Amino acid sequence: MAITATRTHRRTAIGAVAAALLLAGCSLGGGSSEPAATTGADGKACAEGGSVTVISHESFVLSDDLKKQFQDTTGCELKLTTAGDTGALTNRLVLTKSSPVADAVYGIDNTFSGRAVAEGILEPYEPTLPEGAADHRLEGEGAKVLAPIDFGDVCVNIDKVWFDKKGLTPPETLDDLTKSEYKDLFVTPGAPTSSPGLAFMLATIAEKGDDWEQYWRDLKANGVKITSGWSDAYNVDFSAGEGKGDRPIVLSYASSPPFTIPEGKEEPTTEALLDTCFRQVEYAGVIKGARNEAGAKAFVDFMLSDDVQATIPDAMYMFPVSRNVELPKIWAKWARTPFSPYGIDPERVASERDTWLKEWSAITS
Repeated sequence: MAITATRTHRRTAIGAVAAALLLAGCSLGGGSSEPAATTGADGKACAEGGSVTVISHESFVLSDDLKKQFQDTTGCELKLTTAGDTGALTNRLVLTKSSPVADAVYGIDNTFSGRAVAEGILEPYEPTLPEGAADHRLEGEGAKVLAPIDFGDVCVNIDKVWFDKKGLTPPETLDDLTKSEYKDLFVTPGAPTSSPGLAFMLATIAEKGDDWEQYWRDLKANGVKITSGWSDAYNVDFSAGEGKGDRPIVLSYASSPPFTIPEGKEEPTTEALLDTCFRQVEYAGVIKGARNEAGAKAFVDFMLSDDVQATIPDAMYMFPVSRNVELPKIWAKWARTPFSPYGIDPERVASERDTWLKEWSAITS
């Protein structure tokens, strides 16, 4: 079963720094150097005719019904604009912080949150969190400016059907991927050009410490294939993807298997290896210098509401941070989460990411 276009969209490249630089001086119409009072006489976030502009990565999906609900509740027309993926989004906000392009942001994740916090592009706001959300909060200053909205686990996935047919025991761990029996079987998007690719590199650093570079040399010697993005890896090279490629091991998400249940069947043809996962958490916050700060805070609150949280799995293929909402039945059964996913302190990622990427590129080029 092919994964939908929306799902593919989420896994596109994260580079886009040059594009962000070119666009840095362009305004998207949401910000202003002079904040304007927009609270209505009825106490709503916007007076009649007011609006709030939200900038996000390109995988953000909010239904028309939810947009209308937000407007009815707050009085604010919701204006949405995108800035590529998480990396491009964060770069855009940093480059335009002297003249904000929006009021609120959604989609900065824990691989870029350290930079967002260090650059001072966000206004402190700590909304009331639903049950379970505190498990995904950032530490220190980050918790004051970014609220957790959803999470997902980047994991190695396998084609169970392929391994059954070959009579080969599937890998289980990161170390297994370097073993000779899995030579030329693994495909992953690259770390500089893909959000899950970056997460996988971080997982190997978290697991191997100072030996992570040698691990990548071993992967390369074992025939790993590196693509520019998730779509190429999954839909072209992966044997269970729509292209029926020749590699039965791929980097994807823990939430990928439910989308490989054949029509008329009840079980996925793929499986996520839960000992290989790196957790991504996505956040929302108020942009410093927002023209409509009240509306921006209302948006963050809205993203944490039960109505929005309940739509996140089907709309954006991520897990809601709230335990107050039920997962879709197919997710509850087949989209498992790892007990102990890999993670690296966001501040460390911010300070060392560029160095790690240069080292990774030198090894894999």
